[in-house]
Amino acid sequence: MRNEDLDSVLEIESASFPRPWTRRHFLDEMESPGSFPVVAVTGDGKVAGYLCLKQVLDEAEILDVAVGPAFRGGGIGRALVDWGVAFCRKHKLNLLCLEVRVGNHEAISLYRRLGFTEVGRRKNYYENGDDAILMDLSIAQVEENDAV
Repeated sequence: MRNEDLDSVLEIESASFPRPWTRRHFLDEMESPGSFPVVAVTGDGKVAGYLCLKQVLDEAEILDVAVGPAFRGGGIGRALVDWGVAFCRKHKLNLLCLEVRVGNHEAISLYRRLGFTEVGRRKNYYENGDDAILMDLSIAQVEENDAV
């Protein structure tokens, strides 16, 4: 993710979440030595989605991930999460974790297909009172050819 990607990233963020991150949030991730924000770009150079990953010791957490509405259903979300898994494998990290809104059935389904398991909940986590589902993926249990 680069500064020139931020306008597109912010458009996707606003279209994806009721309480979107600000430009400052993304800049902080871009400037943090333990953060690894990436974008998925189409062949014609459009930002189609992004993922912000944070490494802490031998684990990583997906802090934010979204795909632009026009690009959903095309495998970009999976490719971004697969990138996160490959990052963990490359850096010898043991666990990839995330939290997802309880009502985000498409994302939950994707994460389950990729091997994530529910490990807990944060009650009333989101602004409207929705719970957050905490999910983990043990990198050792992911087959080498399952991640890009």
